[in-house]
Amino acid sequence: MIRENQKAEESQPLPPPLRAWHPATIIATGAGAGRLPVAPGTWTSLLCLPAAWFIATLAGREGFALAILLALIAGIWASGLLERRNGAKDPGYIVIDEVVGQWIAVWFIEPNLILYAVGFTLFRLADILKPWPVSRAERLPGGYGVMMDDVLAGLYAAGGVYLVSIWV
Repeated sequence: MIRENQKAEESQPLPPPLRAWHPATIIATGAGAGRLPVAPGTWTSLLCLPAAWFIATLAGREGFALAILLALIAGIWASGLLERRNGAKDPGYIVIDEVVGQWIAVWFIEPNLILYAVGFTLFRLADILKPWPVSRAERLPGGYGVMMDDVLAGLYAAGGVYLVSIWV
């Protein structure tokens, strides 16, 4: 009986994909940055750094933490919805996870051009190479899997940036 229900659910057509103006699409694609034709995750990681600098300067570390938390919650919702509606697991155009991961990478430090460059580089390396447990986190279902691997990659990068900041 359960197998028959599963087969019935699998055979049902997907609901129509979300439109570009839907709030979940805007959030998940980083206001369209995810639609860039080449390396959208890398470009989004780079493009979100000025916003990180601005938030950290204006609102301090606590305000920046709140911005990261809000982006994480919105990202879990938006990326999960896009996955379900568009029928793809963690498609490349979802880049809100890069925003959150990149922001985590630089959250622990004061705004500094050199350290932000180090944070960018270390985050991209951790996101691409996916050391354990980053590789395991992306197996989580829905929006959690999309977001959590980048959260962990951001934490790896943050640790590296912190060590560099002590040395510099």
